[in-house]
Amino acid sequence: MGPIYSLADFLDMLRRRAMTIFMIVVLGSVAAVFWALSIPHEYRAAEVIQIEQPKIADNLAPSTVEGSAARRLQLIEQQLMARDSLISIINEFSLYEELRNEPMSTKVRILRESVSIDGVAAARQGFTDDGAISVLTISVVMGDAKTARDVAHAFADRTRALSAARRQEQTRETLEFFRRQEQNLIDEIAALERQLTEFSRANDLSLDGNRELLQTEVLSLNDALLDIDREIIAAELARDAIDRTGRESTVERQEAAAEAEIASLNRQRELLQERRVALSAQLETSPEVERELARFDRRMNQLQGQLDIATTRRNEAEVGFTLETNARGERLITLEEAQIPDYPFTMARKKRAAVGAVAAGILALIVAFLLELRHPVIRTARQMERETGLRPVVSIPAAPRSKKRRGLSHIWQQRREAGQRGRAARLAKNS
Repeated sequence: MGPIYSLADFLDMLRRRAMTIFMIVVLGSVAAVFWALSIPHEYRAAEVIQIEQPKIADNLAPSTVEGSAARRLQLIEQQLMARDSLISIINEFSLYEELRNEPMSTKVRILRESVSIDGVAAARQGFTDDGAISVLTISVVMGDAKTARDVAHAFADRTRALSAARRQEQTRETLEFFRRQEQNLIDEIAALERQLTEFSRANDLSLDGNRELLQTEVLSLNDALLDIDREIIAAELARDAIDRTGRESTVERQEAAAEAEIASLNRQRELLQERRVALSAQLETSPEVERELARFDRRMNQLQGQLDIATTRRNEAEVGFTLETNARGERLITLEEAQIPDYPFTMARKKRAAVGAVAAGILALIVAFLLELRHPVIRTARQMERETGLRPVVSIPAAPRSKKRRGLSHIWQQRREAGQRGRAARLAKNS
């Protein structure tokens, strides 16, 4: 049986439950005031950082810092939000002194929730997203306006410092890597040259092109042997051409001279032949030596090619390192410095108290309606006819009961009645 069907019923409910509604509204308003006073104001300060691109084009002086700006800034944000970094900020600015009884982990959590780092993507070039960031906004929410400004500025300074340090560290590590690689290749080439020297010494290959020299020497020996053979033949012919009819002593002397010449030529021929045999033996073993030399050459060419590449990359790394140390690469510059906020961004206390009072009024109406539902009573003829379908013959209004006054009310009533009687007596006397 619902008690509210019209505006008149609603107004009757308000009249009947006026005291209940009044008490709930008063208590709710008082609670709203205390609630508004208990919530402190919060201030938001923000510092805007612009990511400036390198001053020198990449095709002229390429940077050795790899990865997108978004990924690098994400790593920086993780470092800023690390526990040790937040603790240093808390200790530096003496934050959350009112929470001195709370553990440090609670303060770290509150500060981490109070700081936000948002990036704005740069305009795309083409259809691919290169992860470039144009603007970085660091926002800090604090209970004090000046503290919010100082903390936002501190986070911005640390962001710039971490970005520059990370880029310099990456370029320095790249340069050191290629320097070590270049030095290792130089050491390998020197070791290979020592091995080649020892191999050449062991195989009598002190000069380059030794095989060609040996072959040339063998050819010279062959020519010398041919000349000696011609001389031997000529000497033998001369010996055979001696006139045997002459004096015997003369013939013997000529034959002895011819034999001596032939013996000398034969001795020379034997020496040349031995030398040619020795050189031929060396030439017979040289193919194995040549294969080993070819292996040395291939390894040397390979190392030299790697050294050229490492030297080129080391030069590029030096250029990139110079760019970063001279602040000619990507930089983070302050576009809008954090200022002390003029007003809190949270709801005003008056507005908060008004909202609480309105909520208390709505709650009072709901409570009054629930009380009406809990105790449904037919109070008017309209309700009787609407709920039961019966039209009442007569309606007897409720007569107010007189209450016996006591105390000050009773005294006031007596004086009032006495005054009325005295006024009536004076009127009767005058008439």
